[in-house]
Amino acid sequence: MSEIRHERPGVYSAYDTSAVIVAGQAVRTIGVAAKAVQGTVGQAVTVTGYADGAAVFGQDETPGMSTILKLLFQNGASTVVAVRVAEAGQLSDYQSAFAALSGANVQIVVCDSPDQEVHQALRAAVEQDSACRKERIAVVGGSGESAAELVSHAEAINSERVVLVGPDPLGTDGETLPGVFAAAALAGVIAAVKDPAVPLNGAQMSGLGGLSEAYTDNDIDLLVRGGVTPLEYESGILSPVRGITTRSKSGEAADATWRELTTILIVDDIIPTVRSALRSKFSRTKNTARNRSAIRSQVIVELEKKLAAEIIDSYGDVTVTASADDPTVCLVEFSFAVAHGLNQIYLTVHITV
Repeated sequence: MSEIRHERPGVYSAYDTSAVIVAGQAVRTIGVAAKAVQGTVGQAVTVTGYADGAAVFGQDETPGMSTILKLLFQNGASTVVAVRVAEAGQLSDYQSAFAALSGANVQIVVCDSPDQEVHQALRAAVEQDSACRKERIAVVGGSGESAAELVSHAEAINSERVVLVGPDPLGTDGETLPGVFAAAALAGVIAAVKDPAVPLNGAQMSGLGGLSEAYTDNDIDLLVRGGVTPLEYESGILSPVRGITTRSKSGEAADATWRELTTILIVDDIIPTVRSALRSKFSRTKNTARNRSAIRSQVIVELEKKLAAEIIDSYGDVTVTASADDPTVCLVEFSFAVAHGLNQIYLTVHITV
């Protein structure tokens, strides 16, 4: 800051500027595993803003942890649990970082590695954590991969809990960055979406300068059908064309059941909500017919809320029974239909002349 001094009596002022990146109001917490210039390797640290993260992990000389944190907070993240990966960046180093994040309450995980072996390890980690009632997804990116190579990358992962984005983004100075940084920006956007049924189509991603490649419609068809979330840069705005998971097959058969990202986001919204409601109200309860009826009523209350919010389209009969094998176990069964996002509108016009 410079200040010009004059001899005239009066009141003078000066100002300076700084970039302030504040946290958003995201409903999901993001976990990060990345190399950094400082900080304790393997230790999970919770940060609520870019300045907090930079103080712990330092500022990148080459894009890494602090760059990812900046993109996350620029795109709406409010809380991030970050783990520094050892500088060697071996597969085992990332596995240790993913294990450190396993104990954290996060719903989205990103990492700074474009390596497919690391992505397989991340897939295994998020699937294992999700099976242990710690539901989460991962968002990853490659590096220098063509559309066809990205499809092969996605096919190798083939999980409804992993999102792969492409192509590689450009930094604000026009330099090409690995796709992991586009993944970080998209993760921030996902974290900030309050309604899990709202599609990501056209959601604005901030902090990047464009894309290394402009996909054609044929490229986008190939990517969406192959389990890749394609990005586009139009009129100065970077956004996902469509939110897609890498799950495109069941066995060897093509399967689009889990293709839309909103499907797994809705599942991860409904099941923990019902589970939390039952845990809070029935933690010390007898397994009697009366209490099972109360449990059924509570499940219906929660499903009705989701129905009213248009997160689900409908739900089936809710049944609550005592286990025949263990009288201390109560079995709750229900089904629901997810609300689908509106991806396309087809117009058929009849003209009379």
